[in-house]
Amino acid sequence: MRILEFIHNNYTYDRRLARLRDHLADTLPPNVKVLDVGCGDGQLASMIMEKRSDVEIEGIDVLVRPKCFIPVSRFDGLVIPFSNSSFDLVMFSDVLHHTNDPLTLLREAVRVSRKGILLKDHTCDGAFAVPTLRLMDKVGNARHGVVLPYNYWPKHKWLKTFDALGLSIGTWTDDLKIYPGWADLIFGRSLHFVARLDIV
Repeated sequence: MRILEFIHNNYTYDRRLARLRDHLADTLPPNVKVLDVGCGDGQLASMIMEKRSDVEIEGIDVLVRPKCFIPVSRFDGLVIPFSNSSFDLVMFSDVLHHTNDPLTLLREAVRVSRKGILLKDHTCDGAFAVPTLRLMDKVGNARHGVVLPYNYWPKHKWLKTFDALGLSIGTWTDDLKIYPGWADLIFGRSLHFVARLDIV
């Protein structure tokens, strides 16, 4: 496990962060105010704003770290502490599979958003998808004390949930290439997606 953590930290982390920044920044519409739910230290959000000066992002998390790259407020992990339609978009980047009930947070995101949701997460379709995702989660998050319920959904469940919440898919990309070539064959595939979901 320590060897995998070393490879992750030294060979894949920076590339992954940069690729996610590009995918998310390119998917955001112009001149939007965004709430990043489960933002951690806000580094990814900060990188997006560096690329997109027209975008404003603030964050919430269950644990506010001593040093953050953006303004971050604490929340209980269930109720987003803002009034209805407070933001143009709500962003989740690798957050929902760490919750026991993603639907609760998605409903909250629809409530506080005027336009929709920007989502980076996983699908667990295909051979060995779940074991691969569990390994990635453990390597990337276990040492930080992140809760790991391994709550991955197949694509059809995501689509059914979006429809039930009145969300339409504005964009969906699942060829993110967030890892170097050799690693992407194992850990990339179509296990990751970025989607912009528009409120109908």
